[in-house]
Amino acid sequence: MRMTQTAEPAVHLDAVRLARGDRTVLDDIQLTVPAGSITAVLGPSGSGKSTLLAALTGELVPAAGQVKLFGERVPQNTRALLAMRKRLGVLLQGNGLLTDLTAAENVALPLRTHTDLPGPVIDALVDMKLHAVGLRAAADLYPRELSGGMARRVALARALALDPPLMIYDEPLTGLDPIASGVIMSLIARLNKTLGLTSIIVTHHVHETLPIADHAVVIANGRIVFDGTPEALERSQDPLVRQFLGGEPDGPIAFDAGARDAA
Repeated sequence: MRMTQTAEPAVHLDAVRLARGDRTVLDDIQLTVPAGSITAVLGPSGSGKSTLLAALTGELVPAAGQVKLFGERVPQNTRALLAMRKRLGVLLQGNGLLTDLTAAENVALPLRTHTDLPGPVIDALVDMKLHAVGLRAAADLYPRELSGGMARRVALARALALDPPLMIYDEPLTGLDPIASGVIMSLIARLNKTLGLTSIIVTHHVHETLPIADHAVVIANGRIVFDGTPEALERSQDPLVRQFLGGEPDGPIAFDAGARDAA
């Protein structure tokens, strides 16, 4: 897979420390996500992947260090932060679809909220977004009428509504069967290429994600333990990486987060 090469990375974290209250979740995080790439952020449950996502969206202010998106530091000012978030598309674990709105109405929501476009233009854009995820025929269906995979694709169409240059996927395969998972991964790869996006996939689904990724990062024990290509990840002999990839219950990654902190 080819990445679009630009001088400025899409995401850059420099010496970042992320904390929840008095507890440090991630420390000394150095991470660069090239523009145009698909980056897989991998790690066991409770490793801090969602905390990292919160820092990227500006929900969590770093205790130390800097987080930059497209060369600009993530702002703390409310108005500036809202403006920056329009450049982010986030696909949530639970889809976040409003149950009393149809698929088309869900996709239209960010367009109606954040733009002054006339109704016919919004309708045309919604049609385009649903077509991009293969669900134009489901426009009038409600979330309860959609399968898990279809609902995930509608949520993806909504995340793409404002044409964000950066997409963040938070555990996009949760609750999906193998076929639906394959459809979602294929769709992410196709959209990234055709729309010229940068994609960050935060997940613990290694084998489904690595085939479409250009860049892989593994988080464990409060830090980044691997940063490189998927091919290099498969060859890594780091005990932390081997335990995670092999799904071994015993090893340097503690199953209980409290046990890790005590250690």
